[in-house]
Amino acid sequence: MLMRTDPFRELDRLAQQLLGQNDTRLAMPMDAWKEGHRFKVELDLPGVREDDIDLEVERNVLTVKAERRTVDNGNAANGDREIIHAERPAGTFMRQIFLSDALDTEHVEAAYRDGVLTLTIPLAEEAKPRKVLVGSGKQAIEQ
Repeated sequence: MLMRTDPFRELDRLAQQLLGQNDTRLAMPMDAWKEGHRFKVELDLPGVREDDIDLEVERNVLTVKAERRTVDNGNAANGDREIIHAERPAGTFMRQIFLSDALDTEHVEAAYRDGVLTLTIPLAEEAKPRKVLVGSGKQAIEQ
């Protein structure tokens, strides 16, 4: 139901390894699983405020954008803050999730708690399994 790999993401990762770059700002780790008649997706976004998360569905692509703000030297109340070491990546994170036609993109739900964005995507009604009644051939012949 979800595309397991993003070929462009893999190409970016490979290019970064070959060039000796390690851009952790691209990281937005994700887990996805099916639970009954819906899919669940969890994305790690530690340090991101809920107001700085943007979700958009266009056709069958769900785009998650999030921004982690940098720590400013002049952000302290009395202006005496001095950054000694900054390792946590800041900036805009983006991840695209390719969805199947079998998912109901009109009813995506999102919740954010403890740095984890949880998306719930229901299975489309026409994609849900249903029972088919088997009739005897006698009725069909008699009519």
